[in-house]
Amino acid sequence: MMTEMDAVLSANLPLMIGVVALLGLLVGSFLNVVIHRLPKMLEQEWQLECALLSGQPAQEMPRFNLLTPASHCPSCQAPVRAWHNIPVLSFLLLRGRCHSCKATIARRYPLVELMCGVMFAALAYRFGWTLDLLGYAALTATLIALAFIDADTQLLPDSLTLPLLWGGLLFSLLGGRVPLDEAVIGAMLGYVSLWVIFWLFKLATGKEGMGYGDFKLLAALGAWLGWKMLPLVILLSSLVGAVFGIAMILMARLGRGQHLPFGPYLALAGWIALLWGEQIVGWYLGGR
Repeated sequence: MMTEMDAVLSANLPLMIGVVALLGLLVGSFLNVVIHRLPKMLEQEWQLECALLSGQPAQEMPRFNLLTPASHCPSCQAPVRAWHNIPVLSFLLLRGRCHSCKATIARRYPLVELMCGVMFAALAYRFGWTLDLLGYAALTATLIALAFIDADTQLLPDSLTLPLLWGGLLFSLLGGRVPLDEAVIGAMLGYVSLWVIFWLFKLATGKEGMGYGDFKLLAALGAWLGWKMLPLVILLSSLVGAVFGIAMILMARLGRGQHLPFGPYLALAGWIALLWGEQIVGWYLGGR
């Protein structure tokens, strides 16, 4: 049943977009924690597993997860106070420096927050105050986290890709825009298509062109978007990746043999297909 708040937001588009954008900023602040800490958590788990497999006593490590320890400056270890943690605004008020030691705060933190806020606002404008907005906001937040983690570590953690895959299928089952059969086929084709490309490239060159995390991410996008959007996602991600890679080589920031993570381009292409995929496909088919 629609509450009074739901009715107000549904009837007032600018207010609804503003509220959703604000929620996006808050979610972006949490995503910064996930992007920074999740790879470190996985590294600790791997170290523990290696110790157990080798029969060595596991080294005791301090408790470390998404909530513990509390946020602090990596330079001086000073705790981050509540007013220092207001998305984007705190960065501007502190002029991009730690309140205690004046060490530079990475610009990525407000960038992720602002990106999440803008992308949430775009979702609100596109889908309105609906169940679709809730589901696609969860998809968007996970894609942002995966893109930045892959850019940093060249890893796409199963702890994010697999829940994203199952979440897409569940969303279709609960009445999402993509029929369940198209979502299931999309998940299967998404995984298999990159798996085939991986092995063809490996047989031809003897090198691995991408990781298995990319297969799982495209499978998740297939579950959320349906199989019909997969060609567009693959095409867009390849184009963006190629343009970015060439630009990095020309700026001498990427060696010709250096691996370029594919996850960020898949994530961006998937989000573009989510919002404008039908229009892009319609424009292409209509122009033929």
